[in-house]
Amino acid sequence: MLAQRISLLSGSGTAAAREAATAAAAIGRQIIDLAAGEVIIEPPSSVREGAIAAINAGTTRYTDSIGLTPLRKAVADKLSAETGICWNTNEIALTAGAKQGLLDAALAVLDPGDEVIIIRPCWPTFPSQVLLAGATPVFVDARSPTYVPDVGAIRAAVTPHTKAIIINSPNNPTGAIYGRATLQAIGDLAINYELWIISDECYSSFVFTGARHESIVMAHPGVRSRTILVNAFSKELAITGWRLGYLAAPPEIVSAAKKLQSHTTSNANVIAQHAILHHLQVGDGRFEREMKERLSFARNAGLFILSGLHDVATPVAKGSFFFYLDLSRLISALPAGSPVRSTDDIARLLLEEADVGSVPGGTFGDVNGLRLSFGAPPDLLALGLKRVVENLNSLKTRRAAA
Repeated sequence: MLAQRISLLSGSGTAAAREAATAAAAIGRQIIDLAAGEVIIEPPSSVREGAIAAINAGTTRYTDSIGLTPLRKAVADKLSAETGICWNTNEIALTAGAKQGLLDAALAVLDPGDEVIIIRPCWPTFPSQVLLAGATPVFVDARSPTYVPDVGAIRAAVTPHTKAIIINSPNNPTGAIYGRATLQAIGDLAINYELWIISDECYSSFVFTGARHESIVMAHPGVRSRTILVNAFSKELAITGWRLGYLAAPPEIVSAAKKLQSHTTSNANVIAQHAILHHLQVGDGRFEREMKERLSFARNAGLFILSGLHDVATPVAKGSFFFYLDLSRLISALPAGSPVRSTDDIARLLLEEADVGSVPGGTFGDVNGLRLSFGAPPDLLALGLKRVVENLNSLKTRRAAA
């Protein structure tokens, strides 16, 4: 018999969407995959060179469980430059991707009976890891079209059992960016109620509003002592499979992560560590700038295509690399008896009839949404989005006539 904690977990909806697209491609269909949470592009040469050099040097040994000290220092320096706040090596732990950093945070600060506020729509890993830690997720819904949470609703969700709040800006799946006023208000709440803030900033490289990313510790420096910032190199360097992330937090949290990782993964992948260290030492930022330019172009082109949707508002997509469609008006306008009654049905229809992979909003705790990635190759992205528009615009007429 399996442990009870396994029953608390649902399968990954994003993984299921990718698997469905892969299965369709395996039988010869030309699937345009807009479900993946990654940018399809070659990683920078400096990363590849660092990995090859480490392999050729016979780099095979364990590192410290929280990573190579030179890399931790390089990450601290990088974060200091990005935030304008001084970070030290003892405040950095390298992790096997951001997921491990988030799990370290949950296991370090949560006990059974604690509650954690999570802004929804949300990445499904957030509530799953809270449950694994024995705590209870408490959801606060952010509404279309901005998907920026109402701080009053967050305050109303606080109880004597609330221990932490998880925030994610730029947001997956909605692309929302929390402004300074929102971050400051959340910071005030955390101080007033003595809450931990777990801030997932994995999409910090992808802000398309003309401003740079602002972390909550920049907007409200007073929360630094109670903030666990989680990030990764997966997205910004297009190496999602290499599994290297980090958390930046007070030294006691880093010490807790060291204990946890010594009994779980031992250390993050050593080849990936050396590869990233080399990149941080010799990279000039050109790759990151060019990838953001590509994504900015893809975003603008995609928004133009999606503006042709009927009964669906054009998404804002201020950050991350996702278009998030609110399909509530479209679904409510479908004729009675239509077999399409949910975003699950629409995602299935897009895969079956338009050969386009997408992720239904139920994966993120939102029955109205549909996530489309603009990290796909530009030519395929344009074709896939045109198919989405054509399919959704024909839905009422076609289903009514069926």
